[in-house]
Amino acid sequence: MLQKSDSQIYIIGAGFAGQMIAQDLRRKKVFGTVAAFLDDDKSLIGQQIDGSPVLGPISDVAKLLRSGPLDEAIIAIPSAPTEKIREIYETLKKSGFSHIRILPSVSQIIDGKAHLVQTREIDPLDILGRTPVIIPLHESLQYLRGKRVLITGAGGSIGSELARQLLSGGAERLYLFGHGENSIVRIYRELHVLQQEGVGEAASVVPIIGDMKDKEYVDYIIKKTHADVIFHCAAYKHVPMMEENPVAVIENNVFGTKNLLEAALKNGVQRFVLISTDKAVSPVSVYGASKMLCEKLILQYAKKAAPNQNFMFVRFGNVLGSRGSILPLFQQQIKTGGPVTVTDKEMERFFMTIPEACSLVLETGGVGENGRSYLLDMGEPLKIIDLAEQIIKFSGLEPNKDIEIKIIGAREGERIYEPLWLKEENPQKTEYEKLLVLKNIEFGDEKLDCLLTELEPICKFMGDEEKFRNKEKLLSTLRKNISSLDEYYKVTKKDESMNL
Repeated sequence: MLQKSDSQIYIIGAGFAGQMIAQDLRRKKVFGTVAAFLDDDKSLIGQQIDGSPVLGPISDVAKLLRSGPLDEAIIAIPSAPTEKIREIYETLKKSGFSHIRILPSVSQIIDGKAHLVQTREIDPLDILGRTPVIIPLHESLQYLRGKRVLITGAGGSIGSELARQLLSGGAERLYLFGHGENSIVRIYRELHVLQQEGVGEAASVVPIIGDMKDKEYVDYIIKKTHADVIFHCAAYKHVPMMEENPVAVIENNVFGTKNLLEAALKNGVQRFVLISTDKAVSPVSVYGASKMLCEKLILQYAKKAAPNQNFMFVRFGNVLGSRGSILPLFQQQIKTGGPVTVTDKEMERFFMTIPEACSLVLETGGVGENGRSYLLDMGEPLKIIDLAEQIIKFSGLEPNKDIEIKIIGAREGERIYEPLWLKEENPQKTEYEKLLVLKNIEFGDEKLDCLLTELEPICKFMGDEEKFRNKEKLLSTLRKNISSLDEYYKVTKKDESMNL
């Protein structure tokens, strides 16, 4: 939260974004006074902008400032690379600033405008990893102009960020579909605040509470909303928990996706984009198996699509900061004094920020073709233990001195290295940066149909009490059809006695 009117606010960056933030602050008044701009641009240093001086260079001037307990710094350089943001952050911290906010790069990506409401407390996402690719969404979202767009799982990390960025797509209506009312209420209210503050274009935002496992309801909603485009983000996705609840994950992820695809096909949805995951590649967890089957369903239904329909999936690895991911877990562990838990010293993952992943997903939705498999270029993988050390240092502490890093061993369904593609998929570059296309690997429509026929009476009550919710039967059926899962279960000697 911004401090109240006694604050002296220093805006880092005197360009268009910094000036727009300053105008917002002067108009609102309640949040404090713009004390100065800090910038490295020699042509701006020494000037006055609306009565506020431009001081610089940043590294030299910041150390001369005497930051009070209420004073704030706002980093408003949305085009700055991650390395520059990290440098500025460290300079401000050393200069005594305890309140540092940032204008994320997405504010520039969307429409070239910046608003105070878009600033937030800086966090490790802003200084970790590589510099996100900048995508001019205002141009790439032209395919959504005047359309009705439905996001499943709209209250989740990916779904809610898609919704924020879609505000500037010119969509006629934006449907927020989700099972949890609290998360849907949260993003619904946030979007309205953003619109009131001038972010994006006028679009009707409609919250829809529902369960994609309900086939009749899903068909009714798709028909009633006349949805043109669906971004399918909803899924149960926490690997260890889903290992304990395998029937639930197949019921929700696989049959829920099938319900959506049938409704989309029947009701003329023009574009259907499934959000997939690296865990779908040679899956070793029930969650991974569920997402692999979702990918195969996309390819199957694409064959049934009308000429104006395009069904596709976009696969990527971990996103930094998603709910339930390691970043918020590490931050919580640090708040309670540690230890920070890492499963294995060698464990590594591919990471991308949520805004960057969503920008690429939205771009793919426009340029993607029916029946194609897409992959986001995630760069180089990061070791989880290195990430833990960086987050501890971000918090102003020393790893294994102030906060212990404890190795606890891999959890069920986890592997040390998570591949992004099969060798046979042979990813190829497209004309769009960071977007790759994969060769489709067929599962076989008949094999897929037979597998779903076997799984359905386990997930839904169809009169057979012996099969219904039978975890052992579900796992044996999956293992019989997915070799990587079978090999993993043999090695780990999992207990299959519980029925959930």
